[in-house]
Amino acid sequence: MVAYTARLRSPADVGLAVQQARLARGLSQTELAQELGVTQSAISEIETGSGTIYLRRLLGIARATGLELTATWEGEDAPRG
Repeated sequence: MVAYTARLRSPADVGLAVQQARLARGLSQTELAQELGVTQSAISEIETGSGTIYLRRLLGIARATGLELTATWEGEDAPRG
């Protein structure tokens, strides 16, 4: 299994990482939403980088403090961004 890593600097970066990790697990947005107890549209908003007021605050704190956020996931056929 291949491991992927992405540096997260914007809501769009987080969304892309979530999308790629979801696809690597072979899940649809609906399946992931059901697993998490949220709506499919909530997953879509995360993946497109919209609806991220708390995420924007977290990324602002990271920039202000020099904190680097990364995401790592595994998958054999995960798309590369």
